[in-house]
Amino acid sequence: MTRHLVLARHAEIGPEYAGQFVGSTDMPLSSQGKQQAAALAEAIAPLGDASLQASPMRRSVQTVEAFHSPWQGDDDLREIDFGRWEKRSFDEIAATEPAEQIEAWNRFDPDFAFPAGESLAGFLERIARVGDRLASAAQKTAIVVTHGGVIRALICHLLGLRMRDYVLFEVERASVTRIDVHDGQGVLVGLNDRSHLRESES
Repeated sequence: MTRHLVLARHAEIGPEYAGQFVGSTDMPLSSQGKQQAAALAEAIAPLGDASLQASPMRRSVQTVEAFHSPWQGDDDLREIDFGRWEKRSFDEIAATEPAEQIEAWNRFDPDFAFPAGESLAGFLERIARVGDRLASAAQKTAIVVTHGGVIRALICHLLGLRMRDYVLFEVERASVTRIDVHDGQGVLVGLNDRSHLRESES
């Protein structure tokens, strides 16, 4: 059976939170973001019965709540979002991540480690667990709402690409990526489908 995976980036946060990061500040959606979330839910509704998962970030939760359907959190998504940064401000994170550290992340250097100690290998193991759960969901369609970095990593995992290809996939806010998986092989069906944003942007 072919399974349809829908990876949706959470909707827009307010401009007053620009430059802040998850951790000590967990930003809510802006008014426009709430409109985007509603339009996203409407656009995905025709897919029918689906398992619905979300990152525990407030903006992801607010986005997924627009679906008015039961949803569940994911412990690995929580750790990806919060475990490395919890209770730390953006400035604190930036101070401990000099340019060479960021470059090491962009290269997916095997020696890279997050400030809290998790290695790149640990991050990739979490991504693999999330991706494998999505690909084996009970329903034919699985939807996950999270942030762009996780979506890029999931795309690479599900398509069997090298993680260095991570930088090739730009995931826009509240956009939709669709991947079909059959016999363990993933196919990218659509990247950055933004049709659901037209109404909220008009």
